[in-house]
Amino acid sequence: QVQLVESGGGLVQPGGSLRLSCAASGIIFSSYAVAWYRQAPGKQRELVAIITSGGTTNYAVAVKGRFTISRDNAKNTLYLQMNSLKPEDTAVYFCNAVYAQNYWGQGTQVTVAS
Repeated sequence: QVQLVESGGGLVQPGGSLRLSCAASGIIFSSYAVAWYRQAPGKQRELVAIITSGGTTNYAVAVKGRFTISRDNAKNTLYLQMNSLKPEDTAVYFCNAVYAQNYWGQGTQVTVAS
């Protein structure tokens, strides 16, 4: 049974930082490209950042320079370090893993507000 479990979300003030984690089980994690998506109320889900099995990263323009995606294959865990957070970063953040199949986590809420 495949599981992707996100954690680390919460309420943070503008300019603050959070680190999201996504713990994977039931898959050969190192073979998968893994990514973070987010969905704000009333908006479509959008790609935030992706890291391939080889470690290549790519970011949405809106977060480039502020967010850092990384992975620890030994721990089967994906991370997203989010710095200089803005109110427009408020969303539910989802972990995604894709290789032969596409898997999603349940999401973690990030709220940036004063």
